[in-house]
Amino acid sequence: MKSSVAAAAAAAVCLWHFVDGISMREKVTGARRWVVKIGSALLTGDGRGLDQAAMAVWVEQLAALRASGAQVVLVSSGAVAAGMSRLGWSERPKTTHDLQAAAAIGQMGLVQAWESSFQRHGLSTAQILLTHDDLSDRKRYLNARSTLRALLDLGVIPVINENDTVITDEIRFGDNDTLGALVTNLVEADLLVILTDRDGLFTADPRSNPSAELVSSAMADDPALDAMAGGSSGALGRGGMATKLRAARLAARSGAATVIVGGRIERVIDRLHAGESLGTLLLSEKGMLAARKQWLAGHLQTRGRLLLDAGAVRALRSGRTSLLPVGVTAVEGGFRRGEMVVCVGPDGREVARGLANYAAQDAARIAGKSTDEIAGILGYIDDPEMVHKDNLVLV
Repeated sequence: MKSSVAAAAAAAVCLWHFVDGISMREKVTGARRWVVKIGSALLTGDGRGLDQAAMAVWVEQLAALRASGAQVVLVSSGAVAAGMSRLGWSERPKTTHDLQAAAAIGQMGLVQAWESSFQRHGLSTAQILLTHDDLSDRKRYLNARSTLRALLDLGVIPVINENDTVITDEIRFGDNDTLGALVTNLVEADLLVILTDRDGLFTADPRSNPSAELVSSAMADDPALDAMAGGSSGALGRGGMATKLRAARLAARSGAATVIVGGRIERVIDRLHAGESLGTLLLSEKGMLAARKQWLAGHLQTRGRLLLDAGAVRALRSGRTSLLPVGVTAVEGGFRRGEMVVCVGPDGREVARGLANYAAQDAARIAGKSTDEIAGILGYIDDPEMVHKDNLVLV
């Protein structure tokens, strides 16, 4: 009788054939927005301190990717590991205050190393520190999203890390693989690349099973992968292959593909961008727009209502436009920026629902006004739309 791992591997074979027609070239070379996550073991030479020579090689490839026209977000582990190295610690701290102290010490050198390396290629960077609270609170989620979009439009490389200096057990992401996936959802990236110290996802642990085979491609949600992703992380990181699989599944919710691949493979980013099949490609069952709309439609709790005129209703039903303030006749409820609101036509029927770009009080002040009047009325402008089309779903 087959073992559970062997049975999972056999089940996966059929799945690989199913996705065989989707090539690495199609999913990777066509990606216009990349999130690249690099793990602690890679960045610190397995705990020996920041490996700036290796960082320079990755930066050179990311700069070439940026020069090709792609937008790039870097999710960098390594703050705690770098701090541990400076403090002479060989094991990851167990207590929160020691973890926070190590992160605070290591973050300084980590950011400086990234900045100086990107500057050699004429690229500016921006440091973004996030906690789980930042992405669970809708207002802060939209603020982070707007900031990141602005940075990308400016050609800046955002360097994102978990804010380990203020984390608690309740708000920590738990690993930067999860953070990478949430950032992928946040910026609506096409592709998440997780650079790790293993070459990809195998049918078994290749360190103990020489017959283990690399999974070249699969659907992210396939349950057969769970048995293959067992095993723990090393002394430096919090993740393992299981967290990388979970991250791929989170990224798939917004339609993004994920590549789990060895960061020490020579010119790995260049070769992925060129369409070479490396590592494990995990695919979403839905396209990006369909997945996001499904996520929006799943929000059952709404905080207010926007009453629309007939012209706004026609525009929304065309499926090609955002909701502008000029089409709103009245605002009801006490919602905040980023909360779900219902859009109602003149006949009282629900037309759509979406995430409001303005809190109820400000939304009421600009209702019926043109976009170029927003700044004059409010003294600021967050967005030209009341609800952006990417955050709106017809019902």
